[in-house]
Amino acid sequence: MLLSLMCSLLTHTMSLLLIQLILSSFLTLTTSQSSLCRTSCGDIPIKYPFGIDDGCGSPYYRHILQCSNSGKLELRTPSGRYPVRNLSYSDPHVVVTDPFMWSCEDGEKFRPTRPFSLDTATHFKLSPQNEYMFFNCSQDSVIIQPKPMFCEHFPEHCDSSCDSASYLCRHLPGCSFALPRSTCCSYYPKATESLRLMLKYCASYASVYWKNVGAPMPYDQVPEYGIRVDFDIPVTTRCLQCQDPLKGGGTCGFDTQNQSFICLCKDGNSTTHCKDYDIARHNRRVHVIAGTVTGVSVAGAFGIGAAVWYLKKVRAKAPVTCGVQSNENRLF
Repeated sequence: MLLSLMCSLLTHTMSLLLIQLILSSFLTLTTSQSSLCRTSCGDIPIKYPFGIDDGCGSPYYRHILQCSNSGKLELRTPSGRYPVRNLSYSDPHVVVTDPFMWSCEDGEKFRPTRPFSLDTATHFKLSPQNEYMFFNCSQDSVIIQPKPMFCEHFPEHCDSSCDSASYLCRHLPGCSFALPRSTCCSYYPKATESLRLMLKYCASYASVYWKNVGAPMPYDQVPEYGIRVDFDIPVTTRCLQCQDPLKGGGTCGFDTQNQSFICLCKDGNSTTHCKDYDIARHNRRVHVIAGTVTGVSVAGAFGIGAAVWYLKKVRAKAPVTCGVQSNENRLF
């Protein structure tokens, strides 16, 4: 009788220990998800609406930015990946470089290139501060004229002409030379489709954006090589509430399955803000952002499976004979 009681007590104690193991392993699975949201890539800060970890930032910009293993930030578009040179949140824009476009080092050797393009479904658009230089264009297919003269004669077609007398073509930014044997004209495409059409009839192109330097006008802007892409910052009440330091200072994110809003906190997730502890506890059990499981050790995952298997064994074969250790009830 006493032996049976001791066996029953030992079995009950082991069951409680295994349950505790399961719970501790489960909590490891749902560790702070805000810690998964990296705040920088190299020396470029990553803030809302962007995220380089899935589930961070706004779903409008999901999978747009990537951080390479070497710590280089890249913008993904339908035409390829482009290194990000600058990312501004106060004047929302991204400046990228196109390794395929012409540079001063190329001189009059024009390499095959491809047009930069944007996904029209995203909240990105080409900045009006961009200007493009096209080289050796076919005059049969492209209107190449000194713009002031052309606009006087054909004002209705002024926007469609490529200005052969532009400041940029006469003063190639960063270059100490001109292009005596090649033609150059400057054009601002209103859409990426225009850029694609122009490159059908031109040997190459270079993109220049007018960078604000804060000097008195007319010297407040200088031309620099690169493509400026403007973006919108979607502002929502829930995101402002989530980021409010008085309410816990969380990170705005989203559920990777249905893209609904989630406030990412140190202690878990919330649908409102980080100091809403009841909701945070509830969501900690429900929502797990993709990538969280990568922080779980293999031993922890194995422990859960082994514990569940053992409990099923105990229930199926209870009571277990105390003091008799067979292969069926052996733990280790």
